[in-house]
Amino acid sequence: MSFNIALNFEDGVTRFIHCNAGEKVLDAAYRQKVNLPMDCSDGVCGTCKCHCASGEYALGDDFLEDALSDDEVQQRQVLTCQMIPNSDCVIDVPVSASACKTGIGSYQGTVIVSRALSTSAIELVVELEKGIDFLPGQYVNIQVPGGSHIRAYSFSSLPGDMHASFLIRNVPGGMMSTWLLEQAKPGDALTLSGPMGSFYLRPAQRPMLMLAGGTGLAPFLAMLKHLAQTPANQPVTLLYGVTKDTDLVMVEALNELAQRLPNLTWLPIVTDTASACPQKGFVTDHFSETLLNNGDVDVYLCGPPPMVDAVLRNFHERQITPASFHYEKFAPGLVAAA
Repeated sequence: MSFNIALNFEDGVTRFIHCNAGEKVLDAAYRQKVNLPMDCSDGVCGTCKCHCASGEYALGDDFLEDALSDDEVQQRQVLTCQMIPNSDCVIDVPVSASACKTGIGSYQGTVIVSRALSTSAIELVVELEKGIDFLPGQYVNIQVPGGSHIRAYSFSSLPGDMHASFLIRNVPGGMMSTWLLEQAKPGDALTLSGPMGSFYLRPAQRPMLMLAGGTGLAPFLAMLKHLAQTPANQPVTLLYGVTKDTDLVMVEALNELAQRLPNLTWLPIVTDTASACPQKGFVTDHFSETLLNNGDVDVYLCGPPPMVDAVLRNFHERQITPASFHYEKFAPGLVAAA
């Protein structure tokens, strides 16, 4: 038996390692050529201190309080030289990936499908040489064929799948959009690097409110597919906002996910007043006391900057502070730093 351990570095790079049953995280990392910070490796110095964002583990008693205090233990701070996982875990490492002599992963794939779903959204499906481990909600950089430019896109598929899918905003005249719609054909080679990003699904501890704007739907598709495999008891609500009726895409996929997830409710919201959609306006127009649950809610938000700013402003005006709030802005030509 082994466990998947996601190491999230402070520069946004995520590296996955496999930790055998009974093996300490520090030993597993070194075995896989990731040099996590360390000095003594005996629980004395505290140099290897990290934060475990999710997962179950044991620490034992073989460390000094000067290295890890009782308060830090309660806050899920860990010493990787003493930490033995009992499940898959996500660990926040307070240094850059390069400082640990590791870096962003590089993957090769070929185009299976590149098609316009609407005038504003493109679906890209890539066959990979090997599956990419990532946390649902994270993204990769994809190099624009024929040049050195890269663009950042969130997965809409599940981690580890040999077929990776992406929902991409169609930017008229955009370098990647033009290639995808005018030149891409099945079998074309692509280079992907990642995964990256701090926007990812956390363990469900309270009701979840997901807010998607346009192609910001992509990471939520990955999250919901993951929840369909590992159901949570908490209610999940997705508000999916677009400008026009024709911008609503992946509706069948969302309906299918709602059938697999009985605790999922999703609502399309269209800005256009002439829309046939029952819900008009902006996602903030459809916040209710029930959805916000007096702040006892996990909020995930992905959309263009004006939408993110509007939601932040709305929460401030309502004097609502969600128990946890994770958001990601996207803009044309977004490139992630590696």
